[in-house]
Amino acid sequence: MEKNVIEQVFAKDVFNDAVMRERLPKPIYKKLKETIDKDMELDSDIAGAVAHAMKEWALERGATHYTHWFQPMTGITAEKHDSFLSPTSDGGVMMEFSGKELVKGEPDASSFPSGGLRATFEARGYTAWDCTSPAFLKEDAAGVTLCIPTAFCAYTGEALDKKTPLLRSMEAISNQAVRVLKLFGHDDVENVSCSVGPEQEYFLIDREKYLKRDDLIYTGRTLFGAMPPKGQELDDHYFGSIKERIASFMKELNLECWKLGILAKTQHNEVAPAQHEMAPIFSTANIATDHNQLVMELMKKVAKRHGLECLLHEKPFAGVNGSGKHDNWSLVTNTGKNLLDPGKTPHENIQFLLILAAVIRAVDENAGLLRLSASNPGNDHRLGANEAPPAIISIYLGEQLQDVISQLIETGEAKSSKQGGRLNTGVNTLPDFKKDATDRNRTSPFAFTGNKFEFRMVASSLSVAGPNTVLNTIVADVLSDMADQLEKADNFDLAVHDLIKKTLSDHERVIFNGNGYSEGWLKEAQERGLPNVKTMVDAIPFLVEEKTVSMFEKYHVLSRTELESRAEIHYEAYAKAINIEAKTMIDMVNKKYIPSIIQYTTNLAKSINEIKSACDIADTSVQEGLLKESSSLLANVKEALENLKVVTKTAGDIEEAKEQAIYFKDVVFEAMGNLRKPVDELEMVVDKKYWPVPSYGDMLFEV
Repeated sequence: MEKNVIEQVFAKDVFNDAVMRERLPKPIYKKLKETIDKDMELDSDIAGAVAHAMKEWALERGATHYTHWFQPMTGITAEKHDSFLSPTSDGGVMMEFSGKELVKGEPDASSFPSGGLRATFEARGYTAWDCTSPAFLKEDAAGVTLCIPTAFCAYTGEALDKKTPLLRSMEAISNQAVRVLKLFGHDDVENVSCSVGPEQEYFLIDREKYLKRDDLIYTGRTLFGAMPPKGQELDDHYFGSIKERIASFMKELNLECWKLGILAKTQHNEVAPAQHEMAPIFSTANIATDHNQLVMELMKKVAKRHGLECLLHEKPFAGVNGSGKHDNWSLVTNTGKNLLDPGKTPHENIQFLLILAAVIRAVDENAGLLRLSASNPGNDHRLGANEAPPAIISIYLGEQLQDVISQLIETGEAKSSKQGGRLNTGVNTLPDFKKDATDRNRTSPFAFTGNKFEFRMVASSLSVAGPNTVLNTIVADVLSDMADQLEKADNFDLAVHDLIKKTLSDHERVIFNGNGYSEGWLKEAQERGLPNVKTMVDAIPFLVEEKTVSMFEKYHVLSRTELESRAEIHYEAYAKAINIEAKTMIDMVNKKYIPSIIQYTTNLAKSINEIKSACDIADTSVQEGLLKESSSLLANVKEALENLKVVTKTAGDIEEAKEQAIYFKDVVFEAMGNLRKPVDELEMVVDKKYWPVPSYGDMLFEV
């Protein structure tokens, strides 16, 4: 039987397990496989054999270059290409790729964000092969390149990337989860992996219109723009029929993803006009992170081939829903057991209840840190609005688990679990079927969805490495404490029962199954003592709290120096992002909006004079009213523009990163809003033929 298209192309560009099994000598393959499966230290002796096989495979596929593909603190990926070419003594060339070249690379470390870890003159950095994430081929205008996923660290050993802490956190949670599982008699469990499925939201607009918007080009979002007569209020775009042009893009995106072994599964229209979503099947956390970075890159690349532009900013258009990245997180043993699967009777599943209690405690004790892990400057436009989870961290468990927890807290014993029953549609020809035991809650930032948690507040353009590093570490810390207590217990069954009850009682405040968008929840959350961290800048201090430093150092995920450097990077990133936005607004108003509005008012004044000269008793009140209104708004624009120039310059003169970021947040950002307001009002007055940029209606509905 002929294979379908997915089977034909899936993972064709990946040096995966099947390729390694075929091409590597059996002893080498066995050692490498054992290293990957059991989180063992890499044996350098096998690197040469793997490098040779990898090179031969890549050359057969047309590769001329290789690169150590890594993820610096820029939030995107980085690569430096080297050819396989090596000279021979007779003046010819041969293709070589050594084990040393596979294992280690040396990119310049001084030009990447380091938060003070590296000075300009301290350039050396290293990339180290991550053998747990398969190498792959990228084909573009440069040809075919062998990409080797790597970690990136400084000459002094500190992590300069997002992958290294993630890998460390994966080891931490595996070690602590295994300790707990051994107490339950699971001696066959050797490791526990963090399984992740990041859903990716994005916008697609016409590229020609995109190129006429300097704000989109420089900042990723529209800094000006009035809402069109129609937005998303009819709910007619969500899950609607996909337009031909968009469907063509999605088809090619899927093929490109499948070639790289990316498990692209679901695609649909999202809530906002021109917004869409792609969701994959779960993978191990570091592979899921690699894949999501590739997905975002592919979305940009494929969109251009279709005359489109893919926008990954969290809020590219004011007034309609922004984009997030729902990070679905679970824990799976090497024996295939999902530790977050409650089973049919969760009240009897003591192991599940302990793991659940650990997650609840971890989230409650580290809410500010989680908030930061999901943050970037763009996400501040989403969180707390009626489109995304609020900035308050809470956990949704659903009726079934809430009932079990209530029984445990109130009586000390859970005797039953609510069941879903059957759904009766009332139509004879439609089948009745078994319902899930609980509903879903899209307003919750951290929701239990059957056998996983969905961290819904992650920024759409953000790497999922950070959120999962934090999740892994905070849960590992709680599991470690639980293991410490249970390993000393004389009566394990009684001790685990008491521990579950106490943990749930102490941290019940973070569980909320209601409407996270309601004003009542803000008040209730405050009464519960839950933090409401409204901005990224407000969240950064949680990264360097003593308890955070102690926890991350305990599990060797990040040192104090590495955490402090990341705090510095966050402050700098926020300040730079807002500075670019402010300067873009100033540039657009000076060079586009003011000249266009002057042209409009000048022509309006001319028309008034011409009408009056033709007929001195003609009624020009309408034209005069428009002239007066637009001239008044133009004056407001000029005043707000001058103020923005002043505060932006003042911000640039501030040297200390934290102080500068706070000033941008509190002063510059407000000044930007004051400039946008009259410009957007003018858009509703000025003749469209004079308006210098495509409108929201042009971009959102004309694709």
